[in-house]
Amino acid sequence: MVVGIGTDICDLRRITAVLARKGDRFAQKVLGPAEWQVFQARRAREEGRGLAYLATRFSAKESFSKAIGLGMHMPMTWRACEILNHPSGQPFVRLSGELADWFAARGWRAHVTLSDETDYVVSFVVVETAADAPASLSP
Repeated sequence: MVVGIGTDICDLRRITAVLARKGDRFAQKVLGPAEWQVFQARRAREEGRGLAYLATRFSAKESFSKAIGLGMHMPMTWRACEILNHPSGQPFVRLSGELADWFAARGWRAHVTLSDETDYVVSFVVVETAADAPASLSP
């Protein structure tokens, strides 16, 4: 059963401006440890690829926070939610800490998709219950 959906669109120019003002502090606030490594590698190869990576992760976390019904309120934090990729390229959500415990207690599963174009990135997240999940817990 679908628990929630979330979508977000992000203007790459906005992320560029924030990075210009705040530097890596912004990326370090938004990205988890595994995402930070990918961001650094992509940015080293081409600045634009790093920027698109950061923007898609920012957007996906916004979408995820909407889908779970919390917004950016505890236990949802930027770094506790990582958007990583399987070897095939398919993105997936990896949670840690209190957020992972909170999410697992509900028996939920998340699906995420990302897309980027010249000036914009977009993300969409669907959160559903597993067949054997407890039905009484709410966001």
